[in-house]
Order: sequence, then structure tokens, then C-alpha cells
Amino acid sequence: MRMLRVAACQIDPVVGDLDGNADRIVSAWCAADRAGCELAVTPELAVTGYPPEDLLLKPRFVDDNLESLDRIARATRNLQCVGVIGFVDREAERLFDAAAVIERGVKLGVYRKHLLPNYAVFDEERYFEQGPLTQRVFRVRGVPVAVLVCEDLWQPEPAQEAARSGASLIVSLNGSPFYRGRLVEREQVVAQRARESGCPIVYVNQVGGQDELVFDGASMIVSGDGTLRARSPQFVEDLLVVDVEVAVSTNGEHPEPDAEHAGMVDGEMAPDGHPGVADLLDPDEEVYEALVLGTRDYVRKNGFTDALVAMSGGIDSSLVAAIASDALGPDHVHGVGMPSRFSSEGSWLDAEEVARRLGIDFRIVPIEQVHAAFLSTVGDQAREGAVGDQASHGAITLAEENLQSRIRGVIIMFLSNQNGWIVLTTGNKSELAVGYSTLYGDTAGGFAVIKDVPKTMVYDLCRYRNRRGSAAGGEDTWVIPESILTKPPSAELRPDQRDDQSLPPYEVLDKILEAYVEEDVTVSELVDRGVDPALAGRIARLVDLAEYKRRQNPPGVRVTPKAFGKDRRMPITNGYSGRRHDRPHT
Repeated sequence: MRMLRVAACQIDPVVGDLDGNADRIVSAWCAADRAGCELAVTPELAVTGYPPEDLLLKPRFVDDNLESLDRIARATRNLQCVGVIGFVDREAERLFDAAAVIERGVKLGVYRKHLLPNYAVFDEERYFEQGPLTQRVFRVRGVPVAVLVCEDLWQPEPAQEAARSGASLIVSLNGSPFYRGRLVEREQVVAQRARESGCPIVYVNQVGGQDELVFDGASMIVSGDGTLRARSPQFVEDLLVVDVEVAVSTNGEHPEPDAEHAGMVDGEMAPDGHPGVADLLDPDEEVYEALVLGTRDYVRKNGFTDALVAMSGGIDSSLVAAIASDALGPDHVHGVGMPSRFSSEGSWLDAEEVARRLGIDFRIVPIEQVHAAFLSTVGDQAREGAVGDQASHGAITLAEENLQSRIRGVIIMFLSNQNGWIVLTTGNKSELAVGYSTLYGDTAGGFAVIKDVPKTMVYDLCRYRNRRGSAAGGEDTWVIPESILTKPPSAELRPDQRDDQSLPPYEVLDKILEAYVEEDVTVSELVDRGVDPALAGRIARLVDLAEYKRRQNPPGVRVTPKAFGKDRRMPITNGYSGRRHDRPHT
């Protein structure tokens, strides 16, 4: 038996920041060396950041990535610790998602990813060639170590081949994005691969936000019997240092592993002498933390310091303001209320109260004069196209409703331009799914924080955030007042407007949307599940018609298994209805 001290370097790289990523890798590797580690493992494509997407089509970018790997090797040549570093390898014109094994400045060899995911948000076959299934096993201080990359661990063959090749330990480099419940799935897969191969597995995942993706980290060490022995916390950078006991054969046969081992977490021995297993976050907490991290990294990695939120006193904008405050700090968040003649006094008092409890800047910019000026300018054209009661009784037209939202969009973009603040939009997944939003109005902005959060989940997240309390303290223990949680949802663009006048209750709508959007069922299948045929057809039609709007929306954090955007790529021009065709064939 042999004890091998291993470090899982859970870092937050920035796509394309080759110099910065090299510094992050060297820093983590040096910290692992100071902790007495013999092996340090980084996430997948740590040099380039993951996913680099079409940067890979630039030959110079690939050249620079290779130069960065050489720089990392030179910077660590005096370390005793061996490093496994994710990078882009090249052979002729072919690219590979790869990992280099480096010892004292020398590249011992390279592993090339065998399985390339080409589903959901992944399109690696667009860029990379497949590495061979059978690849070399590296000896690290006498221990045979196999290297796998991400998808390689989701199918049995690569890990089994590593064991057949004599590996006593498997290290896996990962760029596995978060969605709700994903960590449980990962741990089940890693445990299964460990049992099948008989090898302990060091699973290293990156952390941080990259456009709409969030990586939650949660790197782990699993023993050869599938037992979880150590786990990094979610959503923060971490150096997980563990002494892994592995079996080393002297006769060339693959030995039976011993699951016992001791270890350290972040360089400090746990009280019982064993590595720490960070607690799992509950479902609402992990989604909330994903939204916070995704917002923080998008804002800061793109060079902004402050964010602006249009606050209406509704539940969506209140949640976005809370997330922004937690992500950037209250001093870097600015709320603006833009009341019209249809805005209730209670709504703006609620918005002010949320801002006060969060400790953020808040200002009021009324839009009534601007709205009146617009209507006066267009004159009689404001009534053109109005039909029925709208035309005969002077009721508020849909165009006039949307004009208010578009005026607000102009104002918030002016404030953004004037102050250099990024605008965080407030639309949720339920609204965006059915097009219950105004193009160039409430969709105007730089980042859509809750665009993948269904309305029913919005309420859950608000209640979770209230349980954490507010900075104001005292009686103001809730960030989001009860009045906001209980008021009927409304856009307040016409007198007495409520969402349920246009949409079914969100408890009903969200279940239909989950089936139609995330499970890809058809209208006929919705009906088979008990949904009223007229309602099923109407909601499906609204989702399909709103595709052109969603294409123009800003990116936002992905927290469900299928988000609008990379996950779901539906044609805008689409003649498929999904209804059952009962006409006989002729």
C-alpha cells in the first residue's frame, strides 16, 4: 500500500485569459507543493478556460495556449509536486481536449479526451478530435495514475480500460456545468466508475460563471469501493488536499485497493484526521448561490463594477436586486423606480422598502410626462389598429401598454450609459417562455439574472433569501416584505391588470412549460397527460411565437436541465404544431 498526497485545484479560470489562467494554475500548484502534495490536478482546459468555443478556430489562440503551458512548466520546475494541467493539444491541424502531466518542468506525456459530448450545451465535436481509448498510465512517485477528462467518466469503458492498464488511481479533469440536482447525479456516476474499476478517483471540477453557464466545483475524492471520502464546497475556489491510500502492485497485476485514507482540506487537518466532506446545499440554496456566482462573474469578468436594476415593487425585481446585492455588495447596486399613472403607491413603497433593507442606492424617475409626450407626438396613430372596445371606448391598447415598458428601457439604458453600470433584467423563465415581456422594454439590459428561473421557483428563492435575513436587522428580518410575496403578480401597464388575466396560474403554467420546454413533449402528449387541449395548444403556440424575442434577450444563468439558448435551439420560422393528426392518409 502507498499513500499519495493529492490536491484537487478547484479554480475559477476566465475563458481566453491565458496569462491570468496560467497565474491561477501556478498559484494553486505552488500551494499544493507547500502542503506536501505529490500530485496536483486542475480542471478541464484550465489554461484556456472552459468552454473556449470559437476561440479554438483561431490558430494563434491555440499557439498562445501552448506557450502558456510551457510557461507554467517553467514556473514550476523547482516544485516536487507533479501537475496534471488541462489544455488544448494540437497535432497537425487536429485539436484535442487534453491534459499534460508535468514533473519539474518536463512534460511526461499527454492524455487526449476520448469521449466528446455533443448534446445540451456541449458541442465539442465541432472543435476536437477523439483521443484513443487506450492511453498510457503515468507513474507518479511509483503510483500508476490514469488520467481521464470529464465525459470519459460518464461511460464505463475509459475507467475500466484504465484499470486494465494497471492504474491504481484515476484523476478526472472536469468542466461540468451546474443545474439543480446535478451534484447528486455526478456523485452517483463517480461512485459507480470507482466500483467498476476498483480505483480511487480524484474528480476535479472548475468553479465560476462563464456567460450563461455556472460551474459549481464540488470536487471530490471517492475510494475504490465508491465511498465519498472528501468534497470541496460548491461555488467557491478551493484547494482540496487529501492523502489517498492506493495499492501498488510489484508483479504487474492490478491490486485490490484499500479504501482507508486520511487527509487534509485547505491545508488544515480535519479534527478526526480524515478529509472533510463539505455539506450539500439544499435545493433552493444551491440555485440561489449559482445565481449569485453567475451574476458576480459575468459582471466582473466583463469589466463592470456596478449594476442597475429596474425595481417595480414586484417579486421578480426584488429577487434580482437581492441577488445583485449579494453578488456585488450593496454599494455597487442601484435600483430605479419608474412609476406611471397605472403604478400603485404600494408597489413603489415596496420597492423603496426592499432597497432600504438591502442597503442599496434607490432613485425614482417618473415616466408619466414622457409617456404623455410620446402619445401626443404620434397623435391619432396611437388609435390605429385598435379594435373592438379598445377603439370605441378609448381603452389602453397593447401598444400603449408596451410603450410604457419601452420608455423604461430607454431610461435604464441611459443611466447605464451615463454611469457605466450594467443593467440586470428581471424577467423569469415562465414569462420569457410565453413571450410575456416587451421587446426593447423590460428585456433591455446586459444580463438576465433569473431568465432560467420559473415563476414558482422565484417564490421559493425569495423565501429562502428571507430566511437568511436582511442587513437592516431588527424587525426587518426579511429582505422581501410579505406584501410583495402575497400581492397578485401584475405588470401594472393598465388599470387593475393582473398576470392571471392573460395566463393560467403559474402553478399550472410552470408544469406545462417544464414538460413542453425541458422534456420536449408535444401538444398531443400534453393532452395525454391530462392538460386541457385548448390550454395545451395555446401555451405551446405562445412558446413557439416568442422564440424570436428570446433570441434578442441578454444571456442569463442556467439553473435547470434545459435553458433557453444553447440548450434549446428551436427554429424561429417553425410550422410544426405538435398536435395529433387524425386525418386519414390518402
